Amino acid sequence: MLSPHLHDAVPLTVAAKAAGVSTRTARRWLAGYRAEGAAALVRSGRADNGGWRIPAELVELIEGLALRRPPPQIAQVHRKVVEVAAERGLRAPSYNSVRRVIGRLDRGLVALAHHDPDVYRDEFELVLRREAAYANDVWQADHTELDVQVLDESGRAVRPWLTVILDDNSRAVAGFTVFLGNPTAVQTALALRQAIWRKTDPRWPVCGIPATLYSDHGADFTSTHISQVCADLRMQLIHSTPGVPRGRGKGERFFGSVTTELLPTLAGHIPPGNHGRPVTPPVLTLTQLDEAVGEWIVGTYMQRRHPETGQPPAERWTAGGWLPRMPESLEALNLLLLTVSTPRKVQRDGIHLHGLRYFATTLAPYVGEAVAIRYDPRDLAEIRVYHRDEYLCRAVAPDIAAATISMHDLQAARNERRRELREHLTARRSLAEMLNAPRPIAGPPAGAKTVAPPAPAKPRLKMYRED
Repeated sequence: MLSPHLHDAVPLTVAAKAAGVSTRTARRWLAGYRAEGAAALVRSGRADNGGWRIPAELVELIEGLALRRPPPQIAQVHRKVVEVAAERGLRAPSYNSVRRVIGRLDRGLVALAHHDPDVYRDEFELVLRREAAYANDVWQADHTELDVQVLDESGRAVRPWLTVILDDNSRAVAGFTVFLGNPTAVQTALALRQAIWRKTDPRWPVCGIPATLYSDHGADFTSTHISQVCADLRMQLIHSTPGVPRGRGKGERFFGSVTTELLPTLAGHIPPGNHGRPVTPPVLTLTQLDEAVGEWIVGTYMQRRHPETGQPPAERWTAGGWLPRMPESLEALNLLLLTVSTPRKVQRDGIHLHGLRYFATTLAPYVGEAVAIRYDPRDLAEIRVYHRDEYLCRAVAPDIAAATISMHDLQAARNERRRELREHLTARRSLAEMLNAPRPIAGPPAGAKTVAPPAPAKPRLKMYRED
């Protein structure tokens, strides 16, 4: 007989009560412990663990029905299984049993059965996440339409776009541009121009030519011009797989920070789920938005600790004291990136473009010569002149040299002038038509008696016998 006491003199009945088991179970545990040690106290699993008490053919039926498209309700599956079980003389499973069978289906299998293949790919396929080895190894370029409204040149509320060039290793922003209208190769080139060249703000050290530019399959990124720019700068251009945005996650996270941190502080912000309507009236111009985005990037985003790298982007980019690979000159970079190019002939009073006159003393020997001009469409104050593919000079428009005028501003001024002329023309034509209209014959005054006109006198000479 087993001793009623344990080794520490605690009665077995007391120990069993404290453990919440019967004295009989406690005696069995104690006997096993003395015979085999602690291994005897390990619980053995159920013999049917991992299996089903439901017949295998019904389990297969439940799984097959649950994987149909569109996905059926569990109650529908249960009713169908009960019918089949009754026909075959099998015990029908309960609703909870059917629910457990469906709940244990492989989630990837369910996603592949109920959705398109891209849903399974985006949620369940393994992803090899690449990390750039050093700064300027890989730059990512992407666009997004901002959740904010600004006022265009005509005062209309419109949603702008943002293009960003992001360094993969440091998460630092190399360049950006905000613009109206759909993304184009021009906007991408302008963002690259800012990204590659040195910045005047000491808080923004990022510059140089990257080894690789990574982008999606947008028409602006796959354009011949961008491809040629990358070839000339010895920069590899890589496009992500069409319809697979996973590789551009770093850029998407940056856009998320802009959306949640910067835009809610601006007038004209459009919060999520507000159906494109801003909560405050838009008052910012595109230039003011550009300044706000630039200050947030340089003063906030670039200086704070990044949660993934553990370092501020500006600090991580400059770590190691390395020297970036730079183009020969800003003019050489402009020759590649400023895509707005058009031929012109040098006139005696300079070069005419978009109704403006550009002048430089260097043009004197080239009067009558054909030249190519390139310019930044956001700033028409100056143009760059090339003669036989060689940079010649900068020419400025004297009327606006002290200010900056964009193509949008110029077009708005043209439209306003045409509108004024049309209004004057309409007014003059209306006045001319009114003056040239025939005057109506004045009738007798009111109340005057109407006198019948005298009858014509008969001729004295009789012309016919009837007279």
